[in-house]
Amino acid sequence: KRAKLLARYIPLLQGKVGHSKVYLLLCFYVDVHTEAVQAALAKYKERKMPMPSKRRSVLVHSSVETYTPPDEGSLRRPGRLTSTPLQSHSNIEPWLDRVIQGSSTSSSASSTSSHPGGRPAAAPSAAATATLTGPAEFRHVRAAGPGPRLRPVSGGSAGSGLSAPLPVAGVPVSSRVSSKIQQLLNTLKRPKRPPLKEFFVDDFEELLEVQQPDPNQPKPEGSQMVVLKGEPLAVGIPWPPSLLAALQRWGTTQPKAPCLTALDTAGKAVYTLTYGKLWSRSLKLAYTLLNKLTSKNEPLLNPGDRVALVFPNSDPVMFMVAFYGCLLAELVPVPIEVPLTRKDAGSQQVGFLLGSCGVTLALTTDACQKGLPKAQTGEVATFKGWPPLAWLVIDGKHLTKPPKDWHPQAQDAGAGTAYIEYKTSKEGSTVGVTVSHASLLAQCRALTQACGYSEAETLTNVLDFKRDAGLWHGVLTSVMNRMHVISIPYALMKVNPLSWIQKVCSYKARAALVKSRDMHWSLLAQRGQRDVSLSSLRMLIVADGANPWSISSCDAFLNVFQSRGLRPEVICPCATSPEALTVAIRRPPDLGGPPPRKAVLSMNGLSFGVIRVDTEEKLSVLTVQDVGQVLPGADVCVVKVEGAPYLCKTDEVGEICVHSSATGTAYYGLLGITKSVFETVPLTAGGAPVSERPFTRTGLLGFVGPDDLVFVVGKLDGLMVVGVRRHNADDVVATALAVEPMKFVYRGRIAVFSVTVLHDDRIVLVAEQRPDASEEDSFQWMSRVLQAIDSIHQVGVYCLALVPANTLPKAPLGGIHISETKQRFLEGMLHPCNVLMCPHTCVTNLPKPRQKQPEVGPASMIVGNLVAGKRIAQASGRELAHLEDSDQARKVTAVPGSARWAPGSGRGLRGLSAQFLFLPDVLQWRAHTTPDHPLFLLLNAKGTVTSTATCVQLHKRAERVAAALMEKARLNVGDHVALVYPPGVDLIAAFYGCLYCGCVPVTVRPPHPQNLATTLPTVKMIVEVSKSACVLTTQAIMRLLKSKDAGAAVDVRTWPTIVDTDDIPKKKVASIFRPPSPDVLAYLDFSVSTTGILAGVKMSHAATSALCRSIKLQCELYPSRQIAICLDPYCGLGFALWCLCSVYSGHQSVLVPPLELESNVSLWLSAVSQYKARVTFCSYSVMEMCTRGLGTQTGVLRGVNLSCVRTCMVVAEERPRIALTQSFSKLFKDLGLPARAVSTTFGCRVNVAICLQVRPATLFFQGTAGPDPTTVYVDMRALRHDRVRLVERGSPHSLPLTESGKILPGVKVIIAHTETKGPLGDSHLGEIWVSSPHNATGYYTVYGEEALHADHFSARLSFGDTQTIWARTGYLGFLRRTELTDASGGEGAACGVWPHPREACACRACCGSPGPGCRALCRELVSLGVSAVFTWTNLLVVVVELDGLEQDALDLVALVTNVVLEEHHLVVGVVVIVDPGVIPINSRGEKQRMHLRDGFLADQLDPIYVAYNM
Repeated sequence: KRAKLLARYIPLLQGKVGHSKVYLLLCFYVDVHTEAVQAALAKYKERKMPMPSKRRSVLVHSSVETYTPPDEGSLRRPGRLTSTPLQSHSNIEPWLDRVIQGSSTSSSASSTSSHPGGRPAAAPSAAATATLTGPAEFRHVRAAGPGPRLRPVSGGSAGSGLSAPLPVAGVPVSSRVSSKIQQLLNTLKRPKRPPLKEFFVDDFEELLEVQQPDPNQPKPEGSQMVVLKGEPLAVGIPWPPSLLAALQRWGTTQPKAPCLTALDTAGKAVYTLTYGKLWSRSLKLAYTLLNKLTSKNEPLLNPGDRVALVFPNSDPVMFMVAFYGCLLAELVPVPIEVPLTRKDAGSQQVGFLLGSCGVTLALTTDACQKGLPKAQTGEVATFKGWPPLAWLVIDGKHLTKPPKDWHPQAQDAGAGTAYIEYKTSKEGSTVGVTVSHASLLAQCRALTQACGYSEAETLTNVLDFKRDAGLWHGVLTSVMNRMHVISIPYALMKVNPLSWIQKVCSYKARAALVKSRDMHWSLLAQRGQRDVSLSSLRMLIVADGANPWSISSCDAFLNVFQSRGLRPEVICPCATSPEALTVAIRRPPDLGGPPPRKAVLSMNGLSFGVIRVDTEEKLSVLTVQDVGQVLPGADVCVVKVEGAPYLCKTDEVGEICVHSSATGTAYYGLLGITKSVFETVPLTAGGAPVSERPFTRTGLLGFVGPDDLVFVVGKLDGLMVVGVRRHNADDVVATALAVEPMKFVYRGRIAVFSVTVLHDDRIVLVAEQRPDASEEDSFQWMSRVLQAIDSIHQVGVYCLALVPANTLPKAPLGGIHISETKQRFLEGMLHPCNVLMCPHTCVTNLPKPRQKQPEVGPASMIVGNLVAGKRIAQASGRELAHLEDSDQARKVTAVPGSARWAPGSGRGLRGLSAQFLFLPDVLQWRAHTTPDHPLFLLLNAKGTVTSTATCVQLHKRAERVAAALMEKARLNVGDHVALVYPPGVDLIAAFYGCLYCGCVPVTVRPPHPQNLATTLPTVKMIVEVSKSACVLTTQAIMRLLKSKDAGAAVDVRTWPTIVDTDDIPKKKVASIFRPPSPDVLAYLDFSVSTTGILAGVKMSHAATSALCRSIKLQCELYPSRQIAICLDPYCGLGFALWCLCSVYSGHQSVLVPPLELESNVSLWLSAVSQYKARVTFCSYSVMEMCTRGLGTQTGVLRGVNLSCVRTCMVVAEERPRIALTQSFSKLFKDLGLPARAVSTTFGCRVNVAICLQVRPATLFFQGTAGPDPTTVYVDMRALRHDRVRLVERGSPHSLPLTESGKILPGVKVIIAHTETKGPLGDSHLGEIWVSSPHNATGYYTVYGEEALHADHFSARLSFGDTQTIWARTGYLGFLRRTELTDASGGEGAACGVWPHPREACACRACCGSPGPGCRALCRELVSLGVSAVFTWTNLLVVVVELDGLEQDALDLVALVTNVVLEEHHLVVGVVVIVDPGVIPINSRGEKQRMHLRDGFLADQLDPIYVAYNM
């Protein structure tokens, strides 16, 4: 079966006729499985899989032992802004090329690879292409890499954007990423096999549909088996009454007889322990343990106490003395492995076992103790999870000779515990199997009878003498029969695999105890050994005969060594288990054993638990050998693996159970699992027990064949149940090894295990990659392994990972520590160098898609809701009373020179003014009545005031700007003006200057001087799309716009007139513009959404005034109030608060530009404290900067007191970020921030302020709005079906949502169905529609296709209230009634917001959403920074920022795939791992997913790793 390893030796033997025949036989036999695999792979020749992309620095680490880089610094990226393509490094030496060996290099690190000379192509005009490089509102803290694409709103995208997918702009068709994704899609399109029936509906009712078995699957047809009885134990033989009695007999009557010979690593005998020495030393140790160890004058140990034995594999002599010394002292030895480091694989579980056994003393040797890890005090270190231990060295000089009259207590073979053997379970937990004195004696008798052991026989033992067969044969049964054991240490086998054969030959050993691995090693090393003879052997016991793949080593070994005296009947496989000890062993014919048998079984049948004999010509067969007959005195039966222990049928595979006096008795201290394993009562089909005596489960899977021979096909620990089929880990390993393993991976270092993902087992294969294997070859090998396992076993591999050489956790005596490897995989600590995930193939049990009911219309929904007692999900804020601002209106109309003041103006005009207050009027009135009242105060990074504006100052500065626009720029009424200013008072003055002369202002974020290439094209685009006739700015920015650097990014000749307002003359305008109607356009609000849409909305004078009025009433803003604002003033609510509200309400605004927080992160909070602001506004990005930057620097905030804050509102156009707001509240609670101060707002493009949450007033401000923001927990599975089901905190699948605030006065909200446009009930998730006086009036676009935008701004319900005009927000949400009753007597309502439907991922018709996906990832993965998701050609792409070492990047691939599957039932198609700061974030802290998508597809992200999941 393991052919390829042997193939390399065949040519060397062609000249040796005698051996060449043997090898031809051997290769014919062992190549059967390999040929089957190659035949299976031949079908897949044409399939091409996309290879993952990997950055070179990650490639280097996979072979770090082989090559060393000349200069590590040269390979580090200095940063996102200054990164250069790795291809251009002139100092990358040939060593790197040797390491990479032609593998795929990473994406370019910068856009310079796309545009020669580092200059992106000049941007074409907006009208021509509607796409330009450069994200609009990148926060400069994280200036993202080269320019992703922007799309202005045009008829085709935004108008139909709610239902149609967005067109992709600016992505090169020939991009390497695109071609790989196409490859992936082609791979996924190929039908592999009929998909399994989806077996559960993950609905809020949680109806699980049981998977229906395949009607064609094989079923057992035999009769029910009967209990198989072993031969009786021989009677009339004078057995010793106990093992210790036998030791005493031989120690006193045959003191010179050799008992044990220990060898060194050179193969020389270093010491031979005689029976006399063993007896005397054991007595010495027993006396010392019982009489010389005291604690506070009390003996340290009492009979029955447990003692740890810590001895290396090279020291069997001292172990044997310690073991028998403990038995003589009536102590219970617990043999464990020597801990080499403080973090050994599985060490913590061993510590748990020692603690649960109450071990306080460990016995060891002087040499071993010196090698143990030490603490600084020189004492042996405390190992992780271990109890405090006293260490006793038992070398001769440390022991006390007992007095002549001292004798140990006579020990009969009773039910007391003799020793405890550790066992590691499939999950990695370590348990102790207790073996009683009676079981110990019965086991020795049964083995003596089965193996025909006789006195003075020699046994060669290659196994671990501390446990399992090595202990039972080599330490216990050998003493009963006065045998001589030659112990071969593991270290010697590694140096000389033939050593055991040489010792058999030199000592004329009659029996040998080996594993199939040892036979295999000796085959590879046996050439040139002429004088080896195995004719003395009568039994070659193969201890791992229960592994079905041991047959190949047995047969190959026989073929080679038969000519050297090895007889075929000598090979005796046996089956053992820690719980049942020896289960069965094959006996030579002279001991009465039947001839050996071989069974060729169908793997497909075995996967259904059925035995079907097959021919070896078939591809998927398993050849197994028998493990002989049941041990004497034992009864054996086979029971079903799952459910009650019913007897299997004769052609059915089940778990072998044994009843015998020679089995283990319990798991120490674990009563529950002891009962289920050691006290099983098998049942007949009728439910009757087959025996009154309990059976012990062995953990072995098999059946009873002809001649009552036992066959084992696998172990329960290696069983992986995928769907309804069972697969064995050893079988999968064998198939992987048949795919040319020698070139790419190490043969013995492969681990196969299963992990549970989404209610089913998923197979994971991990192997160690050879340092000289190239990236591309390894990937090809992985692809072929997947295909081979798919063909042979008809099962998909969920994840295949290759790790660097010598990095998998090792078991103490070679081999891989499977459970520790699995734990590292699940924790993301495996650190692979290659990963291939195949979730599309494996995950066939996703929830059923939603069934759409086309016949259910909106009317039926309303009736259904009413019948169910559910109200329509509609709510509104307080009514806007017409008289609320009438006093102010009258004052404005009375001001001479105001826009509304005119000779003869009467009540009619006054009434109009009461409804529509124009902001220019208000500013003039304030300049006339309270000229020196301060409105604005701007702070710099040091916290000093750099600019202020009183009412009259602002009025005069606005007049100067208006005059300049009319004279310098010669603008007409209605012309659009772009205001490109940094945050400050100049921006506000320019805005009102535009209103004064009848122009329409458009605020634009200025370009970043260090990042012109990505930020300037956005400025240019907004100027062009808004059709601005003039650009108002400062002198510094004007120079920047016309600079040579700017010319590299845009065509500077096409700018409209640029006017700087730094030194404009003091002039008054002849007359201030009077809008003829309140519906005249006041300003344009341009913003880039997270979907990459550049959308400008039109705000009329009426809407602007209504917005200010609503905010004033909700926040109770008066001239005496002071508020602090730390927001970007360019769009949305940030702009309204910065520029509009102070003028309307008269309060003073302390302005803190967010950019200044980069150099002084405490600026905002210091300002709030200094000015005692009761209300403050910020963005999520500001809050995050404060939380991260000040979390460890509370010393910077000395003197800051936030107890003045009543409300701190976070302005955003997204769902509230609960984790961030909670951590902010907790962090600054010590500075006096009230626990309930932080609240959220919600607005969007069609209405910038829908909800504002204001805290309950203090004593001075009674009766204002707002209970505590309610956090509710909703069932995510119900959300996928557009239903809202509230669950308790901590419930599985719960998602916390915080209300987005209280609805503003004058605003009405309803939840509507996205398709039928009918109103929904309270418990449904739908699109939020809003009706309000301050709704925007439409999109502004150069294309003039206004009709397409009517759906957004002039929508009507299809049923119910069909008269009201609504605007569609594009956000999903729901309404929840609150207990609060507001002033008008109406009930309050909280609005919960879900992400934008344009970003919803409709995969398999299950509604998912990017927000929770990112949050779930952040919660699960420690090393994850920010994450974002988007879809591309129906594939879900997850981009994660790695906040750690690049070498750990590949750990995230499996973790990301797992968590998205578990939490959202979505299969991730592509996982992209990038550096921190790559995911673009706008000024509001929102992820710009579409920029990210375009950057990824254009190959501009320079990812660390891109994994394409199959």
